[in-house]
Amino acid sequence: MKKINFKPEGICCKEIILELSDENIITDVDFIGGCPGNLIGLKSLVVGQNAIDISSKLKGIHCGAKSTSCPDQLSKAILENIV
Repeated sequence: MKKINFKPEGICCKEIILELSDENIITDVDFIGGCPGNLIGLKSLVVGQNAIDISSKLKGIHCGAKSTSCPDQLSKAILENIV
């Protein structure tokens, strides 16, 4: 099991806490700050999924005029820690 504390940039969320199994399955993710409903929904969609698959789906998503988003930063957290 691997626990990752990631400090995102350019978004409302201040921290992403990600847990991955030895097989790179997302076992838990928590977002500190940000839009609660959206992030609870995102969590429910990604837990139990392969981290690399999730990262490729979320990479590059923007939030309004921002060049990044919570999903994009989650993708970055995954890529920086398993690839």
